[in-house]
Amino acid sequence: MAEAKTTKKAAPKAAKPVEEKPVTEEAKTEAPKAKKATKKSSGNKVRSESTRLLDRYETEVKKALMEKFHYSSVMQVPHLEKIVLNIGVGEAIVNAKMLEDAVSELATITGQKPVITKAKKSIATFKVREGQAIGCKVTLRGVRMYEFYDKLVSIALPRVRDFRGVSKSAFDGHGNYTLGIKEQLIFPEIEYDKVSKIRGMDIVIVTTANTDEEAYGLLDLLGMPFQR
Repeated sequence: MAEAKTTKKAAPKAAKPVEEKPVTEEAKTEAPKAKKATKKSSGNKVRSESTRLLDRYETEVKKALMEKFHYSSVMQVPHLEKIVLNIGVGEAIVNAKMLEDAVSELATITGQKPVITKAKKSIATFKVREGQAIGCKVTLRGVRMYEFYDKLVSIALPRVRDFRGVSKSAFDGHGNYTLGIKEQLIFPEIEYDKVSKIRGMDIVIVTTANTDEEAYGLLDLLGMPFQR
């Protein structure tokens, strides 16, 4: 009988190990720089889009105030220091949900988490106990402050029904201005269908001006629609 021939398959050759190139010190330092540059560029883009009013202050308002009040130094030119928004919620005494709604709406309007305000002393007439939550407030500074001011004067106030301008007599004698808002609905972020109750708020604009006249000049140049 003829013997069956068996053929052996050649074993596959082992793959050559891939040589890992050592990471040089130069490559290590370049990578973080590239990431940092990307973040920085994107941050500049956000900043440039959100500081229109701040740029206007630096390029136009400062110069105009220097000429009007004859300041000897640019450091004397007044500027916005902070904006404080405050909502009083008396109903919170009997209904805590009202305070939650006010906090949510204020956060939506400003883009910043509000602080709960509490009663400093007990008032029996209003059934208020010391330390009880009765409202909320937000303090805006820097870029957010200018963003809010821009939105207030260019979008929100013009939406007030029968709007004829804000009062010129609401300054406190120290260069600060207080504005009362009757409805939170004038802000574009608030959806009418989701509002549980119409509520107002106080907006205090604090400036570095020494006099009301200087503060008026600053706010007027920044677009505040005063009564003429």
